[in-house]
Amino acid sequence: MRRWALAGAVLIGLGWPAAGSAQAPADAGTGVRRTELQRFDVPGSSYETVIGLVDVPPGLAIGRHAHPGLESGYMLEGEATLSLEGQPDRVLTAGESYRIPSGAVHDVRSGPRGARALAVFVVEKGKPLASPAR
Repeated sequence: MRRWALAGAVLIGLGWPAAGSAQAPADAGTGVRRTELQRFDVPGSSYETVIGLVDVPPGLAIGRHAHPGLESGYMLEGEATLSLEGQPDRVLTAGESYRIPSGAVHDVRSGPRGARALAVFVVEKGKPLASPAR
């Protein structure tokens, strides 16, 4: 099973390109593409919001991981199975949204046509966007 650490999500040290940049090249060995659209501080807090596009090739499992804050998203194309620890798997298709609580261990596997999602993270500043789960 091919995995990439960092969900990127859909991510260890998510390597988002600079805000407003062109789509990032695919990660070596996985084909996952991540494009950061915006990053900004949440006023009056120690959190920041990161918004980006995540393109996952067909049949790829990202790997079990967690985020230091909330993740939510909207499926733009394809389908993916969200495995959230303690809950039944959920198949997401284009037009559906999802949310993942802070610190929740989860994994995502793209469907046979791959998946594209708009992902929004509200996470603690200065921490990696995601960390692999043990």
